[in-house]
Formats: sequence, C-alpha cells, structure tokens
Amino acid sequence: MVAAAWPLSAVAGLIPASLSLTLLAATLVSILVLGAAAVFFEHIRKIGCMHSLERSAVSDALFEDPNSLNKVPCPSIFDPPEKYISLIVPAYNEEHRLPEALTETLNYLKHRSAAEKSFSYEVLIVDDGSTDRTSKVAFKFVKEHKIDNVRVLLLGRNHGKGEAVRKGMLHSRGELLLMLDADGATKVTDLEKLEAQVHAFAQKVKSSPGTCTSSSQKVSDVEIAVFGSRAHLEKQALATRKWYRNFLMKGFHLVVLLTAGPGIKDTQCGFKMFTRAAARKLFTNIRLKRWCFDVELVYLCKHLRIPMVEVSVNWTEIPGSKVRMTSIMHMVFELLLIKVGYGLGIWKIYT
Repeated sequence: MVAAAWPLSAVAGLIPASLSLTLLAATLVSILVLGAAAVFFEHIRKIGCMHSLERSAVSDALFEDPNSLNKVPCPSIFDPPEKYISLIVPAYNEEHRLPEALTETLNYLKHRSAAEKSFSYEVLIVDDGSTDRTSKVAFKFVKEHKIDNVRVLLLGRNHGKGEAVRKGMLHSRGELLLMLDADGATKVTDLEKLEAQVHAFAQKVKSSPGTCTSSSQKVSDVEIAVFGSRAHLEKQALATRKWYRNFLMKGFHLVVLLTAGPGIKDTQCGFKMFTRAAARKLFTNIRLKRWCFDVELVYLCKHLRIPMVEVSVNWTEIPGSKVRMTSIMHMVFELLLIKVGYGLGIWKIYT
C-alpha cells in the first residue's frame, strides 16, 4: 500500500514562520554571494584576457613633434637602449603642478649632461586622458628641449596611473628607467641615491664567483628594482594626519603585507627605478591600471626573483593630491584582485 504524498502546504504548515523567514533570507544571501563571486571571477578573467591581447598586440603609438609636425615611432622596451636614463612622468590634469616639476627636473638633467659626457636622458610625459591643458603644457617643454629629450605620449582617455606608467616604461629608451610623480614631491636629485644602489648591485653581480658575465655587460642587463621610500617620515606623518586617515592607512598597509608579503615598507611612493632588463619583465606582466600597480610590482619582483632595494628619499606633500577616501576602498579591491588572480593561477606570470 503506497502512502499518499503530503501536500506542500501541509509541510509548510509544520515549519515555524520564523524558520521560514530565516531559510528565505539564507537562500537570498547565498544567491547574492554566489552572484557577486561570479562577477568578481569574471572580472579577473577579463583582466587576464585583456593582458594577453596587449602582450601580443603590435604597438602603433607615435610621438608628435610640435617643431617639425612629424610623427616619431615609439620605441620598444625590447629594443637596445639609446639613452642612459629615461624619466617617466604620468600626468592626469596636472597643468598647474607639472610646469614647476618639469622645469626643476630638466634643469638638473641638463646640468648633469653638461658635466658628464656619458650621461644622456629623456623625459617621457604620459598624458592619461587629461581634460585640462596638461598636454599643451607638456608640448611647450617638447618645443623648448626638442623631441629627442622630451616626449609626450597621449593615451586619449583616462586609464589610471598604473597604465600610464606601464605605457611609458614600454616605450622608453633608457638603460635605467625612473618613474616619478608630476607634482615634484620627491626631489629629482634623489635619483642619484637610487642610481648608486643599481650600480652597487650590478658591480656585486659582476664580481660574484660563479657568475657568467662579460666585461661588456651593461647595467641595463642586470635585473634590479630600487624603491624610493618615505617610511622614515612615518612618525611625522602620523602626528599631522587626522586619526581616521591614520587608521585607514594602517589597515591598508596590513592588507598590503598580507598580499605582497614583507620586504618593502613603502610600496606607494611614486619614485622608483628599474634597470631595462627588470622593467622588461615587470611591465609586460603587470595587470592593474590604477592605484595598486605598485603593490603588484613588489609581488612580481618576488615571483620573478628580481632583487629589490628600498632607499629613503626626501619628500614634500604637494597640494592637489588625487587620492580620496573612496580611493582606499578601490585599493583594497585591487589588492584582492592580486591575491586571487595570481594565487589561483588565473593570471600567468611570463618570464
């Protein structure tokens, strides 16, 4: 004899109303969490796909020469170096802060070039889709100093500081490549501190027993990244910032530590130097286009076994910072992208 099935209404009647609401809420939360996870992983996958396309694409970028009105093809990081040092300046709506910083930078470079015959340079300003007169300001310096020494790369629309730096690095000609902010917060003369660390490490590599290096090997062939640091100014910064900003920054540094591990105290200082060999590996792998590309660089250095050195630099806070409270949340999201993207092998690291 087969028992008759209970109607659903009878079963529902046996479940307390509070438990029914709990089950409904739990089901909705599960759906929302799974939906958010699906969107998140799809976002990571799309970033990986976009990176693969960018690696395989042939660049057709051109520099504009305002003096001759000719188009100058962009060089590639895979080409042999033509200059001793390249300075990459990412700029977004910097018409007011850029002139003073560029003037100071170019005065230093010109004087050093006159004193040292082997010192050649270029300054590459990457306009990240500015909506003000940043490009016009930059082109004035190209006219004054000629396109062999100063170049402007226009990205068309705003991508983010990370993308501006990446593009600049990939189209630079230097043996050494220095990224520095458009506000001039760090004195350009401090590049000598970073440069000294590069040469000291290169010399150490050459003199190491068992290392196969030729006498003609250039410093550009040695892989090293030197990070300018404001860590020595932390006590002073904590004393002058509001408590909630200190709380957020401490929390951010903790998340950075969990993401990239120990080694570099100040990942966010915009003053970093790379040899050409190191930049070639790092900036053909980097994915993040906005705030946390600096942390990704540290992560990549560790996984590609590129030595890192941290050097204290002079730094002054310049009014007009584009970092907002909402930027912190975006940074934490990007740190999560790094941890999941690389941690689960969705993003491949190419050697």
